[in-house]
Amino acid sequence: MGGVVVHVPQARGEAAGEPCCDAVTLRLGPGEVARFGRGSATTPVELRLDDEAISRLAGEIRVTDDHWQLSNLSTTQSYLVENPEGAGEYLRVPPRRAGAPIPFEFSRVVLPTRRDTTVAFQVFAPDHVYLDPDAMDGHWGSRTVTAYSLDETALYFLILVALCEPRLRDESPVAVPTTPQIVERLKGHAACGRLTARAVSSHIDYLADEKMRISAPTEYEPRREARRNGKREAVVGLVLRFGLVREEHLVLLPPRTDTGARERPRATAQRKAAG
Repeated sequence: MGGVVVHVPQARGEAAGEPCCDAVTLRLGPGEVARFGRGSATTPVELRLDDEAISRLAGEIRVTDDHWQLSNLSTTQSYLVENPEGAGEYLRVPPRRAGAPIPFEFSRVVLPTRRDTTVAFQVFAPDHVYLDPDAMDGHWGSRTVTAYSLDETALYFLILVALCEPRLRDESPVAVPTTPQIVERLKGHAACGRLTARAVSSHIDYLADEKMRISAPTEYEPRREARRNGKREAVVGLVLRFGLVREEHLVLLPPRTDTGARERPRATAQRKAAG
C-alpha cells in the first residue's frame, strides 16, 4: 500500500488574517504515526494546528496496511471526519476515542475553535483493496490487487479527466492543462464550486505519488514548477496508455463554454478543404 498523505493548509493569524504557519504535507507508511495539536517545546507534534482552543496534543493518526485510524486525545471536544466527495457523510470521533477506523478514501478532519471558523486538515487514505472477481467462486488462492485503484466517483478522478481532456479530444498532442486551467474548467461542476488551486495540486500529487506511483527524478532537482509539469505529463501519459481514462469519462466534466474549442475543429476542416 502507498500509505497516507496528510495536508495541513497554511494557517492564518488573528491579526488581519496574515499567514502564521506554513502549509505542511506529510507522508506516512503503514505502522507510522503522526501527532497533531498546538504543540510546545515539551510536546512536539508533526502537524501543528495553531489555535488556542486546540490541545497541545490533540490527537494522532496511525496508518495500517489498508486504512488509517484517528485517536482523539482531547477530554472535552469531539472531532469530525468529513467525506468531501460524499453526500454529506461524516464521522464524529468523541473525546478519548482511540484508534477510530476511517473508511473514506479522502477525508477532512475538522476541529472546533472559539472563532467563527474551524481548523481542518486533509487526509488521503491508502488504496482500497478489492477482491479479485475471478476468485469469487470460492477457490481462494493468493489475493490479486488492482494495479491502479481509481475511484471514478472521487474528486481526484474528475481532476484526472480534466487533465486528460485535451488529448482525449485530440486538441493538443503535447500540452497538459495547468492548475489554474483545471480550476477554471471545473468551476461549473456542482462539486467544485469552492475548488482551489492548492487543492488541485494536492490531488495531482496524490495521483502521481500514491495512485500511479510515479517517482520524481533523482539525478537532478528541477525547480518546483518544472517538476510539477513533468509529473502531470507522466500521469496523463500513464493513464491514457492503460486506458484508465477514456472518452466516455468526458461526460463527467461540466459542459464547455469556450468557443475556441468548438472553433478549432471547424477551422481545421476548412484548412483541409482549402488545401
